[in-house]
Amino acid sequence: MQSGATSKPSSSLSGMVTAPGDKSISHRSIIFGALAEGDTHVSGLLKGADILSTIGAMRALGATIVEQDDGSWIVTGVGQEGLNSPSEVVDCGNAGTGVRLIMGAAAAYNIEAEFTGDESLRSRPMARVLDPLREMGVTAESQDGDRLPAMIKSDGALKPIDFTPPHASAQVKSAILLAGLRTHGITTVRETRLSRDHTENMLRAFGADVNARPKDDGQIVSIEGPISLVATRVNVPGDPSSAAFPIVAALIIPGSDICIENVMMNPTRTGLLETLAEMGGDIRADNFRKSGGEVIADLHVRHSNLRGVSVPPSRAPSMIDEYPILAVAAAFAKGETIMNGIEELRVKESDRIMATVELLRRNGVDVTETAGGMRVKGGVVPGNATVPTYHDHRIAMSALILGLAAQNPVSIDDGSMIATSFPSFFELMSSLGAEIEVTS
Repeated sequence: MQSGATSKPSSSLSGMVTAPGDKSISHRSIIFGALAEGDTHVSGLLKGADILSTIGAMRALGATIVEQDDGSWIVTGVGQEGLNSPSEVVDCGNAGTGVRLIMGAAAAYNIEAEFTGDESLRSRPMARVLDPLREMGVTAESQDGDRLPAMIKSDGALKPIDFTPPHASAQVKSAILLAGLRTHGITTVRETRLSRDHTENMLRAFGADVNARPKDDGQIVSIEGPISLVATRVNVPGDPSSAAFPIVAALIIPGSDICIENVMMNPTRTGLLETLAEMGGDIRADNFRKSGGEVIADLHVRHSNLRGVSVPPSRAPSMIDEYPILAVAAAFAKGETIMNGIEELRVKESDRIMATVELLRRNGVDVTETAGGMRVKGGVVPGNATVPTYHDHRIAMSALILGLAAQNPVSIDDGSMIATSFPSFFELMSSLGAEIEVTS
């Protein structure tokens, strides 16, 4: 059911909040735990719609996953018995990370499974994962353009490959490495540009030997199978992609001073923080510690007079999900902000370049769409528009953050999908003083 929302110009934000569990780590903790031998205990899991879809999918493939009274989860893995062919179609909802990683994991076993998702996920390309899986010996049948629904068949005797993805993609790398866990030999992924390394970190936590060595601007990652994963404990750190919304809100609303605790500081995820700092953002990180194999910190953010910058295209993999909210920050910055090399945004939950440009333009921002990005000229933002979200949670939240600092309220046509990644968004922003009203 659709549910709109409106944000109104707000006075200064203040307070301390905790970032919700990281979505990438949450997906992986469930999938890896489902493959492992024994019980994996997961705390801090993001209980968003995407993660619940991944939980349902792994249950359908044979894992036992139970939420505890204290909010933690126990994942009893299939171990040596392996994943099973499901009795029904595996529905991954809106979870792009979930379906791509799960198809890779399932392909390692003697299995036949059909995967689907909601309308948004069915529109997204799967060839980037299905093509390397086919090279490994999987039979994959899909809709036009290699879209879902897709049927994969595997005899569980895959061959290792040496693969160079055309684009930096943690999802592709992860799917190949998961499929390679049971191959006899070395499975290698050659990245020309670095992508998130959560899969490598978590494979090591589950007892796998992962070799990663730098190569020019990227790296070469390899595993030698067969490998058996061993259950462990995972404490999910806070999601920097979710923290981006209150961070930008505090930067653009005069007088704001907030603290966000428990934010993951993995260098493959901090591109937005680097960019905002270059724009003059007052963001201070302290209380560094480790959680679930990842470095986390508390972030102190104060209102700042931002200035436009040119974002290096090489930074895109470390902040690919944050460009819509960066564009909102750019709308209030002095001068022009240039974002190029982000073509990947066109195949997310929506065409995020197009959707972000429309979001800004409707609210009176001077923005130019380019083939590989956008240019935003900052200044006063009139607001007073309703933004189509295209069923994209990041477009929805970005529009609402824009409205908090615009001259007039900003509305969205639908905010129901925000729960896929940030189910506590409205409550958290309200606790800081943001004026956001949900409408039916």
